[in-house]
Amino acid sequence: MAATDSLKMDVDEQKIDEGLYSRQLYVLGHEAMKRMAASNVLIVGMQGLGVEIAKNLCLAGVKSVTIYDPDLVQLQDLNSQFFLRATDVGKPRAEATQPRLAELNAYVPVHVLPGTAGQQITTTQIKEFQVVVLTNAPLSLQLQLNEWTHANGVHFIAAETRGLFGSVFNDFGPGFACVDPTGEQPLTGMIAEIEKGQAAIVTCLDETRHGLEDGDFVTFSEIVGMTELNGCEPMKVTVKGPYTFEIGDTSSFGSYVRGGTFTQVKMPKSIDFKPLKESLRDPEYFMTDFGKWDRPASLHYGFQAVSSFLEKNGSLPRLRNDSDATEIVSIAKSLAGENEINDKVIQELSYQAQGDLAPVNAVIGGFVAQEALKAVSGKFHPMLQHMYFDSLESLPAELPTEDDVAPI
Repeated sequence: MAATDSLKMDVDEQKIDEGLYSRQLYVLGHEAMKRMAASNVLIVGMQGLGVEIAKNLCLAGVKSVTIYDPDLVQLQDLNSQFFLRATDVGKPRAEATQPRLAELNAYVPVHVLPGTAGQQITTTQIKEFQVVVLTNAPLSLQLQLNEWTHANGVHFIAAETRGLFGSVFNDFGPGFACVDPTGEQPLTGMIAEIEKGQAAIVTCLDETRHGLEDGDFVTFSEIVGMTELNGCEPMKVTVKGPYTFEIGDTSSFGSYVRGGTFTQVKMPKSIDFKPLKESLRDPEYFMTDFGKWDRPASLHYGFQAVSSFLEKNGSLPRLRNDSDATEIVSIAKSLAGENEINDKVIQELSYQAQGDLAPVNAVIGGFVAQEALKAVSGKFHPMLQHMYFDSLESLPAELPTEDDVAPI
Protein backbone atom coordinates (compact mmCIF):
# COMPACT_ATOMS: atom_id res chain seq x y z
CA MET A 1 0.00 0.00 0.00
CA ALA A 2 1.53 3.29 -1.05
CA ALA A 3 1.47 6.45 1.01
CA THR A 4 -1.85 8.08 0.19
CA ASP A 5 -3.90 11.20 0.77
CA SER A 6 -4.59 9.98 4.31
CA LEU A 7 -1.14 11.36 5.18
CA LYS A 8 -2.43 14.84 4.26
CA MET A 9 -5.52 14.82 6.47
CA ASP A 10 -6.19 18.01 8.39
CA VAL A 11 -5.18 17.89 12.06
CA ASP A 12 -8.52 17.79 13.88
CA GLU A 13 -9.34 17.29 17.53
CA GLN A 14 -8.37 13.67 18.03
CA LYS A 15 -10.60 11.24 19.87
CA ILE A 16 -8.59 9.01 22.17
CA ASP A 17 -9.76 5.47 22.98
CA GLU A 18 -9.49 5.64 26.77
CA GLY A 19 -9.89 1.89 27.12
CA LEU A 20 -7.08 1.03 24.72
CA TYR A 21 -4.68 3.76 25.86
CA SER A 22 -5.60 3.96 29.56
CA ARG A 23 -2.06 3.39 30.90
CA GLN A 24 -0.49 5.81 28.41
CA LEU A 25 -3.07 8.46 29.23
CA TYR A 26 -2.17 8.16 32.91
CA VAL A 27 1.50 8.85 32.11
CA LEU A 28 1.23 11.28 29.18
CA GLY A 29 -2.13 13.01 29.61
CA HIS A 30 -4.73 13.84 26.96
CA GLU A 31 -2.89 16.79 25.40
CA ALA A 32 0.27 14.79 24.69
CA MET A 33 -1.78 11.89 23.33
CA LYS A 34 -3.65 14.26 21.01
CA ARG A 35 -0.37 15.63 19.67
CA MET A 36 0.82 12.07 19.07
CA ALA A 37 -2.42 11.18 17.31
CA ALA A 38 -1.82 14.04 14.85
CA SER A 39 1.71 12.95 13.88
CA ASN A 40 2.87 10.97 10.85
CA VAL A 41 6.11 9.02 11.33
CA LEU A 42 8.41 7.63 8.63
CA ILE A 43 10.76 4.73 9.40
CA VAL A 44 13.48 3.94 6.87
CA GLY A 45 14.78 0.35 7.02
CA MET A 46 12.73 -2.73 7.92
CA GLN A 47 15.33 -5.10 9.28
CA GLY A 48 15.33 -6.10 12.95
CA LEU A 49 15.85 -2.61 14.36
CA GLY A 50 13.37 -0.87 12.08
CA VAL A 51 10.56 -3.30 12.75
CA GLU A 52 11.07 -2.95 16.54
CA ILE A 53 10.64 0.82 16.26
CA ALA A 54 7.63 0.50 13.95
CA LYS A 55 5.97 -2.03 16.24
CA ASN A 56 6.35 0.23 19.27
CA LEU A 57 5.02 3.31 17.47
CA CYS A 58 2.01 1.45 16.09
CA LEU A 59 1.09 0.30 19.58
CA ALA A 60 1.67 3.78 21.03
CA GLY A 61 -0.99 5.38 18.81
CA VAL A 62 0.54 7.92 16.42
CA LYS A 63 -1.59 9.11 13.49
CA SER A 64 0.17 6.93 10.92
CA VAL A 65 3.36 4.92 10.41
CA THR A 66 4.98 4.79 6.98
CA ILE A 67 7.81 2.37 6.25
CA TYR A 68 10.43 2.50 3.51
CA ASP A 69 12.61 -0.42 2.52
CA PRO A 70 12.38 -1.55 -1.11
CA ASP A 71 15.35 -3.95 -0.75
CA LEU A 72 14.54 -7.64 -1.06
CA VAL A 73 14.18 -9.94 1.94
CA GLN A 74 17.23 -12.16 2.45
CA LEU A 75 17.39 -15.38 4.44
CA GLN A 76 19.48 -13.79 7.20
CA ASP A 77 16.76 -11.18 7.79
CA LEU A 78 14.67 -13.92 9.43
CA ASN A 79 17.20 -13.93 12.27
CA SER A 80 15.76 -10.80 13.90
CA GLN A 81 12.90 -9.45 11.76
CA PHE A 82 10.02 -11.20 13.51
CA PHE A 83 7.34 -10.21 10.96
CA LEU A 84 9.08 -11.96 8.05
CA ARG A 85 8.58 -15.58 6.98
CA ALA A 86 10.63 -17.91 4.82
CA THR A 87 8.06 -17.40 2.05
CA ASP A 88 8.91 -13.67 2.04
CA VAL A 89 12.49 -14.19 0.82
CA GLY A 90 12.89 -12.27 -2.44
CA LYS A 91 10.02 -9.85 -1.73
CA PRO A 92 10.52 -6.14 -0.87
CA ARG A 93 11.01 -5.89 2.92
CA ALA A 94 8.52 -3.08 3.50
CA GLU A 95 5.75 -4.69 1.46
CA ALA A 96 6.24 -8.04 3.21
CA THR A 97 6.17 -6.37 6.65
CA GLN A 98 3.26 -3.94 6.20
CA PRO A 99 0.28 -6.33 6.56
CA ARG A 100 1.57 -7.75 9.86
CA LEU A 101 2.39 -4.33 11.29
CA ALA A 102 -1.09 -3.09 10.35
CA GLU A 103 -2.69 -5.81 12.49
CA LEU A 104 -1.18 -4.39 15.69
CA ASN A 105 -3.47 -1.38 16.05
CA ALA A 106 -6.61 -0.68 14.03
CA TYR A 107 -6.31 3.02 14.90
CA VAL A 108 -2.88 3.41 13.25
CA PRO A 109 -2.72 2.97 9.45
CA VAL A 110 0.56 1.57 8.15
CA HIS A 111 1.69 2.70 4.69
CA VAL A 112 4.53 1.69 2.40
CA LEU A 113 6.50 4.43 0.72
CA PRO A 114 7.27 3.09 -2.77
CA GLY A 115 10.79 2.68 -4.07
CA THR A 116 13.11 0.50 -6.12
CA ALA A 117 15.54 -2.04 -4.65
CA GLY A 118 18.90 -0.39 -4.03
CA GLN A 119 17.38 3.11 -4.20
CA GLN A 120 18.11 5.43 -1.29
CA ILE A 121 15.35 7.64 0.03
CA THR A 122 15.50 11.34 -0.94
CA THR A 123 14.43 14.59 0.70
CA THR A 124 11.48 14.94 -1.71
CA GLN A 125 9.97 11.77 -0.20
CA ILE A 126 10.01 12.87 3.45
CA LYS A 127 8.09 16.16 3.29
CA GLU A 128 4.78 14.81 4.63
CA PHE A 129 6.15 13.59 7.95
CA GLN A 130 6.65 15.08 11.42
CA VAL A 131 9.33 12.52 12.39
CA VAL A 132 11.87 10.72 10.19
CA VAL A 133 13.71 7.72 11.66
CA LEU A 134 16.68 6.21 9.79
CA THR A 135 17.92 2.74 10.76
CA ASN A 136 21.35 1.37 9.84
CA ALA A 137 21.70 4.01 7.12
CA PRO A 138 25.07 5.16 5.71
CA LEU A 139 26.42 8.31 7.33
CA SER A 140 26.30 10.18 4.01
CA LEU A 141 22.52 9.59 3.80
CA GLN A 142 22.07 10.62 7.43
CA LEU A 143 23.90 13.90 6.75
CA GLN A 144 21.94 14.59 3.57
CA LEU A 145 18.50 14.05 5.09
CA ASN A 146 19.34 15.72 8.40
CA GLU A 147 20.43 18.91 6.65
CA TRP A 148 16.94 19.15 5.17
CA THR A 149 15.00 18.09 8.30
CA HIS A 150 16.89 20.55 10.52
CA ALA A 151 16.10 23.43 8.17
CA ASN A 152 12.44 22.46 7.73
CA GLY A 153 11.24 21.67 11.23
CA VAL A 154 11.08 17.88 10.88
CA HIS A 155 12.26 15.81 13.84
CA PHE A 156 15.13 13.47 12.92
CA ILE A 157 16.45 10.30 14.57
CA ALA A 158 19.22 8.04 13.25
CA ALA A 159 19.83 4.65 14.89
CA GLU A 160 22.13 1.70 14.27
CA THR A 161 22.79 -1.68 15.83
CA ARG A 162 26.00 -3.59 15.12
CA GLY A 163 26.13 -6.85 17.06
CA LEU A 164 26.31 -5.96 20.76
CA PHE A 165 26.68 -2.24 19.95
CA GLY A 166 24.06 0.44 19.35
CA SER A 167 23.98 4.11 18.40
CA VAL A 168 21.22 6.77 18.45
CA PHE A 169 21.31 10.40 17.33
CA ASN A 170 18.53 12.96 17.92
CA ASP A 171 17.94 16.28 16.17
CA PHE A 172 14.57 17.88 16.92
CA GLY A 173 15.67 21.22 15.47
CA PRO A 174 16.32 24.68 16.91
CA GLY A 175 13.98 25.89 19.63
CA PHE A 176 12.29 22.53 20.29
CA ALA A 177 9.55 23.07 22.91
CA CYS A 178 9.55 20.48 25.67
CA VAL A 179 6.28 21.26 27.46
CA ASP A 180 6.92 18.98 30.44
CA PRO A 181 10.52 17.85 30.95
CA THR A 182 9.89 15.56 33.94
CA GLY A 183 6.32 14.33 33.63
CA GLU A 184 5.94 14.58 37.40
CA GLN A 185 2.88 16.02 39.13
CA PRO A 186 3.22 19.75 39.99
CA LEU A 187 4.44 20.40 43.51
CA THR A 188 2.07 22.08 45.95
CA GLY A 189 2.30 23.20 49.56
CA MET A 190 0.68 25.27 52.30
CA ILE A 191 2.01 28.71 53.19
CA ALA A 192 2.82 30.05 56.67
CA GLU A 193 4.12 33.52 55.75
CA ILE A 194 4.78 35.82 52.76
CA GLU A 195 6.96 38.90 53.23
CA LYS A 196 6.02 42.26 51.73
CA GLY A 197 9.00 43.70 49.86
CA GLN A 198 11.05 43.79 46.68
CA ALA A 199 12.48 40.30 47.27
CA ALA A 200 9.60 38.62 49.08
CA ILE A 201 10.30 35.38 50.92
CA VAL A 202 7.61 32.69 51.13
CA THR A 203 7.77 30.35 54.14
CA CYS A 204 6.04 26.98 54.10
CA LEU A 205 3.77 25.79 56.88
CA ASP A 206 5.17 23.67 59.73
CA GLU A 207 8.61 23.49 58.13
CA THR A 208 7.32 21.37 55.23
CA ARG A 209 9.93 21.03 52.47
CA HIS A 210 8.69 22.70 49.30
CA GLY A 211 10.80 20.60 46.89
CA LEU A 212 11.23 23.48 44.40
CA GLU A 213 14.40 24.33 42.48
CA ASP A 214 15.84 27.61 41.21
CA GLY A 215 14.06 28.60 38.03
CA ASP A 216 10.78 26.86 38.83
CA PHE A 217 7.55 28.84 38.54
CA VAL A 218 4.63 28.97 40.98
CA THR A 219 1.21 30.51 41.35
CA PHE A 220 -0.95 30.92 44.46
CA SER A 221 -4.49 30.43 45.71
CA GLU A 222 -6.63 30.92 48.85
CA ILE A 223 -4.38 33.62 50.33
CA VAL A 224 -6.05 36.00 52.78
CA GLY A 225 -4.66 39.54 52.75
CA MET A 226 -2.18 39.53 49.88
CA THR A 227 -4.96 38.61 47.45
CA GLU A 228 -3.07 39.96 44.42
CA LEU A 229 -1.16 36.67 44.39
CA ASN A 230 -4.28 34.51 44.04
CA GLY A 231 -4.35 33.20 40.48
CA CYS A 232 -1.40 35.39 39.51
CA GLU A 233 0.75 34.83 36.45
CA PRO A 234 3.51 32.26 37.14
CA MET A 235 6.27 33.77 39.29
CA LYS A 236 9.89 32.62 39.05
CA VAL A 237 11.33 31.05 42.19
CA THR A 238 14.74 31.45 43.79
CA VAL A 239 15.24 28.82 46.47
CA LYS A 240 16.53 30.21 49.80
CA GLY A 241 16.25 27.03 51.84
CA PRO A 242 14.33 23.78 52.11
CA TYR A 243 11.31 25.60 53.59
CA THR A 244 11.61 29.05 51.98
CA PHE A 245 11.78 30.56 48.50
CA GLU A 246 11.85 34.03 46.96
CA ILE A 247 9.21 35.18 44.44
CA GLY A 248 10.13 38.78 43.65
CA ASP A 249 8.46 42.15 44.33
CA THR A 250 5.30 42.22 46.51
CA SER A 251 5.83 45.75 47.89
CA SER A 252 2.73 47.09 46.12
CA PHE A 253 0.47 44.27 47.32
CA GLY A 254 -1.68 44.08 50.44
CA SER A 255 -0.28 42.66 53.66
CA TYR A 256 -0.35 38.90 54.12
CA VAL A 257 -2.80 37.75 56.80
CA ARG A 258 -3.02 33.99 56.69
CA GLY A 259 -3.49 30.83 54.65
CA GLY A 260 -2.88 30.04 51.04
CA THR A 261 -1.16 27.41 48.93
CA PHE A 262 1.45 27.53 46.20
CA THR A 263 1.29 25.33 43.09
CA GLN A 264 4.17 24.70 40.73
CA VAL A 265 3.50 25.69 37.12
CA LYS A 266 5.18 23.57 34.43
CA MET A 267 6.75 25.94 31.90
CA PRO A 268 7.87 24.85 28.41
CA LYS A 269 11.62 24.42 28.00
CA SER A 270 13.21 25.50 24.73
CA ILE A 271 16.00 23.16 23.56
CA ASP A 272 18.34 23.89 20.66
CA PHE A 273 19.55 20.80 18.83
CA LYS A 274 22.62 20.87 16.63
CA PRO A 275 22.46 19.32 13.15
CA LEU A 276 24.35 16.08 12.63
CA LYS A 277 27.20 17.66 10.68
CA GLU A 278 27.96 20.05 13.54
CA SER A 279 27.30 17.47 16.24
CA LEU A 280 29.82 15.03 14.75
CA ARG A 281 32.51 17.67 15.31
CA ASP A 282 31.28 18.76 18.72
CA PRO A 283 29.30 15.84 20.20
CA GLU A 284 27.17 15.85 23.34
CA TYR A 285 26.97 12.36 24.83
CA PHE A 286 24.09 10.81 26.73
CA MET A 287 25.60 8.48 29.34
CA THR A 288 23.89 5.13 29.87
CA ASP A 289 26.55 3.48 32.03
CA PHE A 290 28.93 5.57 34.13
CA GLY A 291 31.12 2.48 34.54
CA LYS A 292 31.94 2.86 30.84
CA TRP A 293 32.67 6.57 30.84
CA ASP A 294 35.24 6.32 28.01
CA ARG A 295 33.09 4.25 25.63
CA PRO A 296 30.90 6.97 24.03
CA ALA A 297 33.89 8.94 22.67
CA SER A 298 35.49 5.80 21.25
CA LEU A 299 32.25 4.55 19.70
CA HIS A 300 31.49 8.01 18.30
CA TYR A 301 34.47 7.62 15.99
CA GLY A 302 34.09 3.85 15.69
CA PHE A 303 30.61 4.04 14.17
CA GLN A 304 31.78 6.73 11.74
CA ALA A 305 34.70 4.46 10.77
CA VAL A 306 32.36 1.52 10.09
CA SER A 307 30.18 3.72 7.87
CA SER A 308 33.26 5.02 6.04
CA PHE A 309 34.45 1.44 5.48
CA LEU A 310 31.01 0.43 4.17
CA GLU A 311 30.81 3.29 1.67
CA LYS A 312 34.40 2.69 0.50
CA ASN A 313 34.22 -1.11 0.14
CA GLY A 314 30.52 -1.70 -0.49
CA SER A 315 30.27 -4.07 2.48
CA LEU A 316 30.68 -4.14 6.24
CA PRO A 317 33.92 -5.46 7.77
CA ARG A 318 34.13 -9.24 7.79
CA LEU A 319 33.23 -11.12 10.95
CA ARG A 320 36.21 -11.38 13.34
CA ASN A 321 38.59 -10.43 10.53
CA ASP A 322 41.81 -8.85 11.86
CA SER A 323 42.70 -7.09 8.62
CA ASP A 324 39.35 -5.28 8.40
CA ALA A 325 39.45 -4.49 12.12
CA THR A 326 42.90 -2.91 11.74
CA GLU A 327 41.55 -0.69 8.96
CA ILE A 328 38.52 0.32 11.06
CA VAL A 329 40.77 1.26 13.99
CA SER A 330 43.01 3.28 11.66
CA ILE A 331 40.04 5.19 10.22
CA ALA A 332 38.70 5.86 13.72
CA LYS A 333 42.06 7.21 14.89
CA SER A 334 42.29 9.56 11.90
CA LEU A 335 38.78 10.85 12.66
CA ALA A 336 39.53 11.25 16.38
CA GLY A 337 42.67 13.32 15.83
CA GLU A 338 44.14 14.12 19.23
CA ASN A 339 41.21 12.52 21.11
CA GLU A 340 42.04 9.24 22.81
CA ILE A 341 40.08 6.15 21.77
CA ASN A 342 39.91 2.57 23.02
CA ASP A 343 41.40 0.40 20.26
CA LYS A 344 40.04 -2.84 21.70
CA VAL A 345 36.46 -1.57 21.79
CA ILE A 346 36.64 -0.38 18.19
CA GLN A 347 38.25 -3.65 17.14
CA GLU A 348 35.34 -5.54 18.72
CA LEU A 349 32.88 -3.21 16.94
CA SER A 350 34.51 -4.16 13.65
CA TYR A 351 34.38 -7.86 14.48
CA GLN A 352 30.62 -7.60 15.17
CA ALA A 353 29.55 -4.99 12.61
CA GLN A 354 27.57 -7.54 10.58
CA GLY A 355 25.76 -8.79 13.69
CA ASP A 356 21.98 -8.33 13.95
CA LEU A 357 20.83 -9.42 17.41
CA ALA A 358 17.17 -9.34 18.41
CA PRO A 359 17.83 -8.43 22.10
CA VAL A 360 19.97 -5.42 21.14
CA ASN A 361 17.39 -4.38 18.54
CA ALA A 362 14.73 -4.56 21.26
CA VAL A 363 16.73 -2.29 23.60
CA ILE A 364 17.64 0.30 20.97
CA GLY A 365 14.26 0.04 19.23
CA GLY A 366 12.40 0.73 22.46
CA PHE A 367 14.66 3.69 23.22
CA VAL A 368 14.24 5.18 19.72
CA ALA A 369 10.45 4.78 19.78
CA GLN A 370 10.39 6.58 23.12
CA GLU A 371 12.44 9.45 21.66
CA ALA A 372 10.09 9.67 18.66
CA LEU A 373 7.12 9.97 21.04
CA LYS A 374 8.93 12.71 22.97
CA ALA A 375 9.43 14.55 19.67
CA VAL A 376 5.75 14.54 18.72
CA SER A 377 4.24 14.95 22.20
CA GLY A 378 6.68 17.40 23.81
CA LYS A 379 6.40 15.30 26.98
CA PHE A 380 9.60 14.32 28.85
CA HIS A 381 13.08 15.63 28.16
CA PRO A 382 14.62 14.24 24.96
CA MET A 383 18.04 12.65 24.78
CA LEU A 384 20.87 15.05 23.86
CA GLN A 385 22.19 14.16 21.30
CA HIS A 386 24.35 11.03 20.85
CA MET A 387 23.70 7.80 22.74
CA TYR A 388 26.13 4.88 22.41
CA PHE A 389 25.41 1.46 23.87
CA ASP A 390 27.38 -1.75 24.19
CA SER A 391 26.92 -5.04 25.99
CA LEU A 392 30.41 -6.48 25.70
CA GLU A 393 29.94 -8.12 29.08
CA SER A 394 27.61 -10.53 27.24
CA LEU A 395 30.55 -12.04 25.33
CA PRO A 396 31.70 -15.52 26.38
CA ALA A 397 35.06 -16.02 28.05
CA GLU A 398 36.37 -17.87 25.00
CA LEU A 399 35.81 -15.84 21.83
CA PRO A 400 35.29 -17.44 18.40
CA THR A 401 37.79 -17.11 15.57
CA GLU A 402 37.11 -16.00 12.01
CA ASP A 403 36.96 -19.66 10.95
CA ASP A 404 34.40 -20.41 13.65
CA VAL A 405 31.96 -17.82 12.24
CA ALA A 406 32.57 -18.50 8.54
CA PRO A 407 29.42 -19.29 6.51
CA ILE A 408 28.70 -22.98 6.17
